[in-house]
This record gives sequence, C-alpha cells and structure tokens, in this order.
Amino acid sequence: MSRRIAPLPLRDGIAPSFLELPAGDWPDLLSFLIARFPHVPEAQWLDRLQRGALVDAAGTPFTLASAYRPYTRIWYYREVPAETPVPFDAPVLYRDEHLVVADKPHFLACIPAGRHLTETLLTRLRASLDLPDLAPVHRLDRETAGVMLFCASPAHRGSYQKLFAERRICKIYEAIAPHRADLALPRIHRSRLAERPENFTMHEVDGEPNSETRIVLLEHSGGWGRYRLEPATGKKHQLRAHLNALGIPIRDDPWYPQPLPDKGDDFSRPLQLLARSIAFTDPVSGEARRFESRRKLALVSG
Repeated sequence: MSRRIAPLPLRDGIAPSFLELPAGDWPDLLSFLIARFPHVPEAQWLDRLQRGALVDAAGTPFTLASAYRPYTRIWYYREVPAETPVPFDAPVLYRDEHLVVADKPHFLACIPAGRHLTETLLTRLRASLDLPDLAPVHRLDRETAGVMLFCASPAHRGSYQKLFAERRICKIYEAIAPHRADLALPRIHRSRLAERPENFTMHEVDGEPNSETRIVLLEHSGGWGRYRLEPATGKKHQLRAHLNALGIPIRDDPWYPQPLPDKGDDFSRPLQLLARSIAFTDPVSGEARRFESRRKLALVSG
C-alpha cells in the first residue's frame, strides 16, 4: 500500500507507518498490542488509544473498546523519545522535478529508523521542500557526510536506483587516516568481506573477492594522510573495512578497528569520511551529471 492512500498525511516530513494485523482470536485490539509488543509498557498503548493516535484505513481512531479485526491495518505515526537536534545543516546542491541532491552532514541519519525519526535527512528534506514522495536513491552511514541523491518522482525512482545496482555510477570518497610510508599507493584493494557474527562490523575472510576499492594518497602531514577512495563495489562498511585491513583505520571511526562506546550526543569527533562526488548519466534526461560536496576534511585535527 503506498503512502498516497494512507489515511494520515505527512506530518512535519514524517510519513505514517502501518501494522497489518495477522490471523488470530483476540478479545480486543488492546489485548493484541500488549501481547505482540511485550517491550512496550501497557500504559503507552492505553495512552495512544485514548488520544486517538491509532487509526483504521478510513482514518477513524481506534478506542479502548475496539475489536480485533485480522487482515486489516492500523495506521500511526512512530513515536520516539525526544531527539537531540543534529546541529549541522544539509544544503541542497541541486533540484529539479525528478532529482534532489543534498550535502549530508556527519551524524544525521539518512532515513527514519530506530531512535532517529525527526533528525534524519529524508525528514528534513520532505518538510523543507514540501516533497512528500521524496525517497533516497542510495544510503550513507549516519557517521558519513557528503553527496546523497533523492528521487522526487516515484515513477522514476527505479531508474535512478538501477544506476547503483548496475554500477553505472562513479563515486569518489575522501578519508583522513594514518599515513603509512611502507604502503604502496595508489593501489586497487580487493578482498572478501563478511559480517562478524558478534556484531554488524565487517572483516576480511578467505575466499573469492566480493569488494574492490581504488586507494590514492592525496597528501600527508603529521602522521596523517588524505586518501581518495573509489569503490567499484558497494559492500556494507567497505571503505572502513578496507582501510582498517590495511592498518590505516579512518580517523574517529567508532567501529574500526574495534567498537568504541556510543558517542551519544557528542558531535565533536565525526568520522573522517566524506562522499566527495557522484557522477553518472541521468537515466531520465540523458544528461551527464556530476555533483560535489562542499564540505572539507581537515588533514591535521585540532
């Protein structure tokens, strides 16, 4: 079911969510919600039903007395604890009827997920540009800054996403990492990356390579280097894992070479990784496109 037939409108850039009720015999809707979500305090469901915060497909609020009706949907807005505002802007680099290109700051999540709802780039852009159908074409980690593409036209979203799936796009990143005089550069680094079983970080394992990155040293000073990274593949955490495997983990990386305590609301030490530019042939207009971030990484910290 698309957002356009949802019974609730976009609210401050946030689209409504829905839950499809499965087959089952429950005395009422409240009983199902309490059993289905044991981690949510019962008082929260009582409050949301009393406020009319859960509605049916016609937009009619459910109540404490509402019956359980399998194979129907509950529509609602996600609610999360108060979010700390991310104190960095996300300027729009380009906009037309199909495409929006933004310069994402560090620490701003791409899309609503987990504890991030309002403080996401998608929510900000939907609200500020009044584009309820805006959707990301690709993703960047919350810690990574730089160029991100969004599609404002649902009919053309697949065409832009296909550019990434078919590797018909040139992505260039920059990173600040330790300088190793003994490391021969430029080089093309290929390896097989797999997720560690104990957490979601990636590491290199034996086997046929499934990832490839071209690495170039641009400059170095004070034991640090500025590197240009050109990924030919798009594995999760690929750039971070590749540089870590070479003994030059990216500066202020909270996960490599080992997971560090959660930074929380400390915005003072962003991961020194930047999506510098993206270039491609526009699948809608046929034009050659190239967009570059205006952000800078400092070679020497402090």
